[in-house]
Amino acid sequence: MSTQLILTSNVQGLGAEGDQVTVADGFARNFLLPKSMAVLVTPSELRRVESFKLLRAGRERKELEQAQELARKIGKLNSTVELQTGEKGKAFGSITSADIAEALRSCGFEIDRKAVLLTEPIKQVGIFDIPIRLNSQVNASFKLNVVSPNLPVPGATPPPETLPGQRHGKARPVKPKTSRKTS
Repeated sequence: MSTQLILTSNVQGLGAEGDQVTVADGFARNFLLPKSMAVLVTPSELRRVESFKLLRAGRERKELEQAQELARKIGKLNSTVELQTGEKGKAFGSITSADIAEALRSCGFEIDRKAVLLTEPIKQVGIFDIPIRLNSQVNASFKLNVVSPNLPVPGATPPPETLPGQRHGKARPVKPKTSRKTS
């Protein structure tokens, strides 16, 4: 059997607020109705939905315009993130969607980590084009420069403390040798 419902909130994979849907009786009875995510179809509910659809169309248009404006701003962005690497360039970790969302937050953009569309974490130094889903209709992308504090920048001179003929880092204490007794 199936039940006709009107959704009162967005349900992923089913529909948006105000949509009339047909679902299984158990899904309606055990999930949608108790959580007030839907109501049964009645003539009075249908009239209410018609007025609601007008409000929803205006709200969706406004959200779309805001997402497009945000996409333009993000498209101009170039951000830099540090990735710890060894001397040979081997990464000690990776840059994940949460790290990218944090980098965007530091630039003034509130983007959820789930909106960052990475196929896999970034594990190398370089410049990457990062896609972001802002809305079901709007995507944006920006350039992310992944650098390592351990690797020298090409074309740059090494810092003075690493020039030839100078000591590197701190002096280490010399451990006294102990004699081992062999039996």
